[in-house]
Amino acid sequence: MKVLLYFESEKVLQNSGIGRALKHQIAACTSAGIEYTTDPWDDSFDILHINTVGFNSEAIIKKARSEGKAVIYHAHSTEEDFRNSFILSNQIAPIFKKRLISLYTTADAIITPTPYSKSLLEGYGITLPIYAVSNGIDLDRYDYNEEKIKAFRKYFSLKEDDKVILSVGLYFERKGILDFIEIAKKLPDYKFIWFGYTNPVMIPKQVRDVVDDYPNNVIFPGYVKGPIIEGAYIDANCFFFPSYEETEGIVVLEALAAKQEVLLRDIGAFDPWLQDGINCYKASTNEEFIRKIVGIVEGTLPKTSVEGRKTAEERSITSVGQQLKKIYESVLK
Repeated sequence: MKVLLYFESEKVLQNSGIGRALKHQIAACTSAGIEYTTDPWDDSFDILHINTVGFNSEAIIKKARSEGKAVIYHAHSTEEDFRNSFILSNQIAPIFKKRLISLYTTADAIITPTPYSKSLLEGYGITLPIYAVSNGIDLDRYDYNEEKIKAFRKYFSLKEDDKVILSVGLYFERKGILDFIEIAKKLPDYKFIWFGYTNPVMIPKQVRDVVDDYPNNVIFPGYVKGPIIEGAYIDANCFFFPSYEETEGIVVLEALAAKQEVLLRDIGAFDPWLQDGINCYKASTNEEFIRKIVGIVEGTLPKTSVEGRKTAEERSITSVGQQLKKIYESVLK
């Protein structure tokens, strides 16, 4: 059994969650002993596992079908998480949804990261087998590491008593960046760091304005990888992710793996695997977020990080590899 893991525009997507999903799929296949290729010109594969919805999608699916290959579509995208992102995304969203349905229904089966995203696809009227499988997490990268913490603190010239609120994401309204800024204004004694970047030309003016002009306690370092951001996950006082819509949120898995105290918006993507006060904290309004950030940072709320790490461990690369193996085998049957 050999699988083609296909990602169109891999270089463009490499810094996104979908880009990390490719690395995790490769690692998962390796851990499960599944032979794979990422070369679309390699005709020796049995299953096309396609992850993107780009212009070449139809062609590669048609080619795979003509050669008698099985097709699995990995549904990372939905209409819901396309909205409130790029300029004109809301206007384009209904057309994007039709394209998703058209592409996804060419497969023999669909994989999507969570029960929530599975329910969205079923709501589109898709009747194919749909499997909810996490994107997975490389646990070892987020183990406690003093050198990574030092790299993070040195990079931002942090003082010993600085309180750091961390978030990671593209500059999308959907990610809750406007709320992040408003909450930072109300908590001037804490430092708010948002890792990630989006070309300003591609985002609406109201988002562009806040990443151009923001409070003194907010830092936008752009896209940073390696020891600095991994140290941030480990050492920050709180990982705050106010996103309005996700299919899973790989950055949430990264924070959980780092035993970080995690505060999320209470949205469908995080049910039922994340529970308020058990393995994370959740809120719905800025007032609630402020109260819980203070509670987490000042230690008046119980810690959830140990249970959070257990949740990440359940979504390890090894676990994902075994789930993929079963799905691949069932599709070939």
